[in-house]
Amino acid sequence: MQLTAVLNAAPEGGYVAFNPETGTTTQGDTVEDAIANLREAVELYLEEFPMDFWGAPIVTSFDIAA
Repeated sequence: MQLTAVLNAAPEGGYVAFNPETGTTTQGDTVEDAIANLREAVELYLEEFPMDFWGAPIVTSFDIAA
């Protein structure tokens, strides 16, 4: 099953990882740690709250005037 991971650098160092399909958020010192922690958190979430997924997510970005 392919899910989405959105990572942002944390002001205090490391990374915050977010999975929009489940709303799960976690963190890690490195990108790899953050993704591993997110994978574990999502697996635990889905054990408690099973969901059906249809196809791979589409991820894009957009600009706004600042």
